[in-house]
Amino acid sequence: MFIINNRRTSVVSNATESAGFSENARSGPYLEGNLKLIGTLECNTDVMCCRFSPDGQHLAVGLIDGSIKIYSPSTYQCLYSLQDTDTQKKHLPVTQIRFRLYSSDEKPEYSHIIIASYASGLVKFWHYTSGKCLHTINEVRQTLNIAINPDGTRFLTTGDSPQIHVYDEETKKRINTLEPSDSRDKMDGHHFRVFAAQYHPNFPHIFISGGWDNTVHFWDDRQRQSIRLISGPHICGEGLDIDPVHNHILTGSWRKYDVLQIWDFASAEKIKDVPPEPMNDSLLYCCQWLGKENIICGGSDMNMARVIDRGTLNTTGHLCELPQGVYCIDNDGNGHNPLVAIGSSSSIYLVKSEKKSS
Repeated sequence: MFIINNRRTSVVSNATESAGFSENARSGPYLEGNLKLIGTLECNTDVMCCRFSPDGQHLAVGLIDGSIKIYSPSTYQCLYSLQDTDTQKKHLPVTQIRFRLYSSDEKPEYSHIIIASYASGLVKFWHYTSGKCLHTINEVRQTLNIAINPDGTRFLTTGDSPQIHVYDEETKKRINTLEPSDSRDKMDGHHFRVFAAQYHPNFPHIFISGGWDNTVHFWDDRQRQSIRLISGPHICGEGLDIDPVHNHILTGSWRKYDVLQIWDFASAEKIKDVPPEPMNDSLLYCCQWLGKENIICGGSDMNMARVIDRGTLNTTGHLCELPQGVYCIDNDGNGHNPLVAIGSSSSIYLVKSEKKSS
């Protein structure tokens, strides 16, 4: 049984305050349950990916035209816009953005750097406060994702080929390519495009990846083949997340059954299927652990984002009837009640969970 507060709140596209709400409206996007709209960012063209900075002070948004906009989540202002002749000429979507890890003992010029991947195969390092592109890698494929290891010394890319490329962060040189062996007796790598990858926050060389071949692979980035795998999840976006405290994996699949699942990282065994919404579930592109108590996911078909209580597996909030599918979600990691960015069409909806009196 899913517990939902019956109150509906419409979302006005240019809303930045609760004054922009109207009660019980049923046209256009609306909120249900324990979700509160904090603000909306209008990006003028379709949103493909989004990422909060580690301190939550900036939100980077990658767009379908190859441009990146950096917003202040507190003022809703676009602070910086990133594009150069490469991205303007190719005019293909930004597929992923990661903030480079910055240590206080580094020179100030190493702060405010993002790494962005593009469907054109470009991987760019941007100093976003100055608008300068510091370095460009050109992969001969569609590059779909980037992951940075927890100590910031390596990063990897995935794409429309099964290979996963590992790079040294300092030199920007490729140091390994991970791919399946020629053996027909074991599946030790991907065989189709790879949409998602994430390093384990506690281990600098261990990561997981997922894609179209209905597998999630476990890797050591120093070895060419995967260590083990999970069979089942059909990953078509950012449908992977790791909880390092409980050592659990969350997967979101773009399909009509078993869309949201929880797995044990150590054993690769399934812990549980998260129950679907009766008659109202989405095919998932993205999912994340949300603080210690919740899960958030989003997708297409029903075009909505959904917040789920991790303990009861009850749905506690919805953002519904969005103009398009939810292609990206991120949260600022701020305590028990993080700020969440939800991307759909040309908008980013900033929401938080709130406890409502019964």
